[in-house]
Amino acid sequence: MVEPLVVRREVQIAAPPTTVFAFLTDPQKILRWMGTEATLEPHPGGLYLVNVTGKDIARGKFTEVIPVHRLAYSFGWDDREKNVPPGSSLIEIDLIDHAPDGTLLRMTHSGLPDAASCASHEKGWTHYFGRLAEAAPGGDPGPDSFRKIP
Repeated sequence: MVEPLVVRREVQIAAPPTTVFAFLTDPQKILRWMGTEATLEPHPGGLYLVNVTGKDIARGKFTEVIPVHRLAYSFGWDDREKNVPPGSSLIEIDLIDHAPDGTLLRMTHSGLPDAASCASHEKGWTHYFGRLAEAAPGGDPGPDSFRKIP
């Protein structure tokens, strides 16, 4: 049975899990594919804070960190009219080694309040995971079309 208020994404990334994990947990690396500012404390209870577009700030806390294999963190938006407040949803990311071809990233975003939030977040994850798949192997994803400041 498919859960109606869950976003699931899978993306194959031509980089090893250690590299992909760094692009998800290192503030300088995450900014290469998503965001204008980031504070990440990748340990249980640590802060997840990313200014995604220059005006949209995602905030939560890491709940599970298994280096190079798995991340989970609560997630929501600061100062948004959307009904996904900080920490109200859960993102779980598994990194599966597909050597020599790279890594399969499998993400589940649960706890979203309605179909519109699911659709909006699915659009965002599709956009940003495409950028991650370009950046992690060493490419340049170019300017972020979702960015709201010059």
